[in-house]
Amino acid sequence: MALLSVIRRWHFREGMPIREIERRTGLSRNTIRKYLRAGTVEPQFKVPDRPSKLDPFAEKLSGWLRIEAGRSRKQRRTAKQMYADLVTLGYDGSYNRVAAFAREWKADRQRDAQTSGRGTFVPLVFMPGEAIQFDWSEDWAIIAGERTKLQVAHSKLSHSRA
Repeated sequence: MALLSVIRRWHFREGMPIREIERRTGLSRNTIRKYLRAGTVEPQFKVPDRPSKLDPFAEKLSGWLRIEAGRSRKQRRTAKQMYADLVTLGYDGSYNRVAAFAREWKADRQRDAQTSGRGTFVPLVFMPGEAIQFDWSEDWAIIAGERTKLQVAHSKLSHSRA
């Protein structure tokens, strides 16, 4: 939060009194004193763990998402279809909670794939003249009215891609 760094800068660097900071920010003096004493850059809010209506169905939904991830894009069920199936199983929560669960599940799976090495990209770097890519191909051409089979050599320099 940028406001806390501004408050700390005004008070400690510029020597601005707390009442002036209060006037400029609209915060109470007690809040400003608390932020200055804490020495933290950002406030930390405690969010209590609340049970969700989706919790009893979370295992079932994550299983469905795992199955759907293996299917082709056209054959996958949408989050709305999975929500409708959950409603038939007795879920009485909102669709938004199901969609948020699916988004979090996909983000976690993507993060796991990147950290496990499957999604890692290591660029290849070559010094000039160090490596070359070489391949053969065959093609047909008409030369002097006669159909002739051509064998062509292809090469590409790895450093310059020329």
